[in-house]
Amino acid sequence: MLERAIVLMGCAIGAGLALIAGIGPGIGEGYAAGKAVEAVSRQPESKGDVTSTLLLGVALSETTGIYGFVTGLLLIFVAPNLFLGML
Repeated sequence: MLERAIVLMGCAIGAGLALIAGIGPGIGEGYAAGKAVEAVSRQPESKGDVTSTLLLGVALSETTGIYGFVTGLLLIFVAPNLFLGML
């Protein structure tokens, strides 16, 4: 009984910490979009280059949030059954 509670507690804490990873990409993407707007406002003729670079950077940074989300889901739904099966 106590082992089950410890496993569930550990998985819940780990899932919460993994889902905090969604904060970083949101802040980074907002900062990057703001800087892209500044760059285009200074040199409107470079809009295409700035936009393509922005989209590539946002896509790469979004993967961090997706990895955290998937890790959190795995810790909530898959890991408790695996760990409890080992006990």
